[in-house]
Parts: sequence; C-alpha cells; structure tokens
Amino acid sequence: MSTMTIELDAKTYGKLLGRTLPHVIRTDEECERLTNELLRLDEREDLSPEEKELAELLTVLIDEYEERRYPIRKATPRQTLHHLMEARKLTQKDLWKLFGSKGITSEVFHGKRSISKAQAKKLALFFHVTADLFI
Repeated sequence: MSTMTIELDAKTYGKLLGRTLPHVIRTDEECERLTNELLRLDEREDLSPEEKELAELLTVLIDEYEERRYPIRKATPRQTLHHLMEARKLTQKDLWKLFGSKGITSEVFHGKRSISKAQAKKLALFFHVTADLFI
C-alpha cells in the first residue's frame, strides 16, 4: 500500500481545525454538527489541500461513530431465509422440494437443523441470490 504525503500549510490547517474543533464523536449532536461541517465542505468545488484533509478527517470520525453507534449486524442464514420467504409471501410448503422433505424443511425453518451447502446452493438459485447468504 503506497502512502501519499500531502503538503499542508500548518497555519491554514490549524485555523480550520480551530474553527471546526473535530474530535472523537460521542453524541448524536456532535455527529450532526460535524456532518454539517462536512456537508458545507462538500458543497464547495475547489477545496484547498487543508480543506480536503479536514473533510477526510471528518469522514473518518463520522464513519467511526456511526459504526460504533449503529452497528450493522449480519443476518443469520435462517433470518435471511425467513426474510426472503416473507418478501415473496412463501410458506414452508413452497420449499419442500428444495429441502427434500417436509421434516427437513420444518427443522431448518425452526432452527433445529442448519442449512447444508447443497441446500444453500439450491436456495440461492431459487431466490436468485448468492449462496453465501445461507452458509
């Protein structure tokens, strides 16, 4: 990974930092304030190197806060199956042929049995998604 050194005017950058006061974000209000600062910079066309650096710093701070405050949890294979079935208004009966029997379908549906790789491939073809969602 190559690193690029950006020449910043310390005095200009210091003034920007002093006006903006970026720091680790701990509240939604702080996040909103710094987001507004970032949006203000994004509206401008010709940013100085110092403003670009500030915008990148604000982006890192905002992203880190949002990931910490609002983590996105990966759905389990069973949750994914339930969601896809609900979205298409399907019942267990609609998947019997994919799983091979009523019993296996019921066990997978109720979390008593995990989805096998072969079943994941069949489900992926059926729902037009990647098999990784079911593994």
